[in-house]
Amino acid sequence: MEPICYIVGACQPGELCLAPGRPAFVIAADQGLRYLEEAGITPDLIVGDFDSLGIVPQGANVVRHPVEKDDTDMMLAVKTGLARGYRTFVLYGGLGGRLDHTYANFQTLTYLARHGAVGYLIGPDSVAAAVMGGTLAFPAGLEGWIGVFCPDGEARGVDIQGLYYSLRDGLLTSGFPLGTSNHFTGEAASVSVREGTLLVMWQESIASLIARL
Repeated sequence: MEPICYIVGACQPGELCLAPGRPAFVIAADQGLRYLEEAGITPDLIVGDFDSLGIVPQGANVVRHPVEKDDTDMMLAVKTGLARGYRTFVLYGGLGGRLDHTYANFQTLTYLARHGAVGYLIGPDSVAAAVMGGTLAFPAGLEGWIGVFCPDGEARGVDIQGLYYSLRDGLLTSGFPLGTSNHFTGEAASVSVREGTLLVMWQESIASLIARL
């Protein structure tokens, strides 16, 4: 069973849920350490510049970086997970804070997709993920909204199946929100792209997503 790399960032993550019986590697990104401690979860690694946390934690599992750097703390944690061979990431605490950091975390999802991995950025009742030259599949029974966007340039060969609005071999661009306000129908669904990258956002509970990873 493929392990999951969990990363907890500086925004209030809400419920922290780990897949039972699934190998896991947990990284605290800066202030994410506080939320993990509150949840009674011990991280395997603690990464960041710790400006949000306010203190520098001590221990052999602490990797401190300078405040003035190119990478966000979430990106540092993602790069660390990729370097250790993980290919499935669950990112908590990356939504609902500063708008620039939220957008940076959307870009981090694209970074993961371009490095052969998939990341799920989790909010209280919503999830975002990026797919590049591949497919995101959704089981039957999901309800609520879903949006499909092209974050960069053009996405060609876009297929959207099983949702209220379908698309076959379509084109999405970064300059027009054609894929917004779609809906699950209760049927199994999929979103795929032949060329380019898609950023997909949808409504789903944390427990539901974690149970099916």
